[in-house]
Amino acid sequence: MAAAADDAKETARLNLDAVPTLELTTTAQGRVVMLRGLWTALALARRKKTLLGLVRALPRGDLAWDLTQVEKLDHVGAQALWRYWRGQLPRQVALTAAQRTLFARLATFDTTRETPEPAPRISFVSRVGFAIFSLCDHLRDGIGMLGQFIFDLLRMARHPVRAPWREISANIYSAGTQALGITALTAFLIGIVLSYLSSQQLKLYGASTFIVNILGLSIIRELGPVLSAILVAGRSGSAITAQLGVMRVTEELDAMRVMDIPHGLRLIAPKVIALAVAMPLLVMWTNIVSLAGGALAAKVELGIGLKYFFSTLPGAVNIANLWIGLGKGVVFGMLIAFVACHFGLRVAPNTKSLGEGTTQSVVTSITVVILADAVFAILFSRVGFG
Repeated sequence: MAAAADDAKETARLNLDAVPTLELTTTAQGRVVMLRGLWTALALARRKKTLLGLVRALPRGDLAWDLTQVEKLDHVGAQALWRYWRGQLPRQVALTAAQRTLFARLATFDTTRETPEPAPRISFVSRVGFAIFSLCDHLRDGIGMLGQFIFDLLRMARHPVRAPWREISANIYSAGTQALGITALTAFLIGIVLSYLSSQQLKLYGASTFIVNILGLSIIRELGPVLSAILVAGRSGSAITAQLGVMRVTEELDAMRVMDIPHGLRLIAPKVIALAVAMPLLVMWTNIVSLAGGALAAKVELGIGLKYFFSTLPGAVNIANLWIGLGKGVVFGMLIAFVACHFGLRVAPNTKSLGEGTTQSVVTSITVVILADAVFAILFSRVGFG
């Protein structure tokens, strides 16, 4: 009760309507800056622009300061004055005992505050070394994941009843069926663009009928598998990484390990098998839609009928190109699933790592798909052109 009465008296004594003021006066000792009013956070915020103008108008040189008429000075007001004084009291300053104690604390804080250490500079050679070690680490984990997947396949072949068929079916639906729309739209537009650009060149040489060979070979052998893989990597691969990353953040992966539920059999194998099954179907779907768009553009630009286009297509493109494209789909799907699961399991239990892991997963998946496509081009360079 006594403390509350003292606080009430102190509040009554202070003039709560007093605004912080700053006045330059001239005395026998020289020019003195007189401070009055409430120098608190609330009062300073209300009169910030006026005070800044008064401070800028102060003359340069050694000035004396008088803070004895200030009704109340809190830490915010003292910090503002301390910064204006550049971290030290003026040579001539009049303070009360409480004010002197407050500025002494600020001075102590400035001397004991730790200065941040500059970030160490890493040379180019060190960066290359770190990149090589990081690549070796990823390859080691990837090879281990591949070996575990092979063991899981053998276990599923030995005990088919215990295989995660429901998870495989769900992943086929999410990665394959739900991707039909965006894949069809992109493939149709790409087929139109490719046919239109090719027809402009074929017109110049009177070789309009070769549009069937160009579109058939490029779409069935290369464009269909690569386009499907890039779309699946950006859509399904990121979803897989995010799913596993969230399970890491929510500690579901740790709970599965405690309950002796293998991650490979229940999480990795269903996704790899699902993408291996769904990707060839998506490649076939992409081929059909893209060829339809190309045939439509060829009819508009070159006058080639749809019946002639699709009847000539089997003779213009060797069937081996179709099998190469479908094989690419299987390999690309498995690679995307492995990369997505790899980065998903490496996510740290925080949101920042989740975002970085998802981004790395998509970028790495697309890069791996392009590299694998280059390997296919080298290995089968003499197949399908007879």
